[in-house]
Amino acid sequence: MKTAASPLVVLAAAVAFAVAACGGGSSPTAAPTPAQSAAPSSPATGAITLTVGTAASAGKYLEGRNGLALYVFLKDTGTTSACYDACAAAWPPLLETDAAKVTAGNGVSGTLGTTVRTDGTTQVTYNGAPLYYFANDKAAGDTNGEGLQSVWYVAAPIASGGY
Repeated sequence: MKTAASPLVVLAAAVAFAVAACGGGSSPTAAPTPAQSAAPSSPATGAITLTVGTAASAGKYLEGRNGLALYVFLKDTGTTSACYDACAAAWPPLLETDAAKVTAGNGVSGTLGTTVRTDGTTQVTYNGAPLYYFANDKAAGDTNGEGLQSVWYVAAPIASGGY
């Protein structure tokens, strides 16, 4: 009798591979799965106001929709994202649309901008760095992606200077 792998096991393995693929090196200890994702995979309607959060493990960082932490990817070059496909499933980009404009709230003194991704969507940048959510952050205050694979870090609310 043949037994097939559980779809959940296959999905978890695929997501773990995706996280490893976009960071290089070993995979993180907690691989995200789509069922765990609190980050929006597509833009929601309404304005998004970036705010500043604080975590003991990460210090001050930028928050996007629903208070979720925003991250920068050190493999990006300037405003050009290096995170697509499986990587973008694990690290959804913060997108701006006509229905979901992004603005700076109190304490966010850096420069907001945008960059056009290869798929034609518009990703938000902060001090020239593209911004991302992490699929393993489930609630406001989570910073589970901080320092992963030494290439993913929370976006600091610095006045200028880039990353």
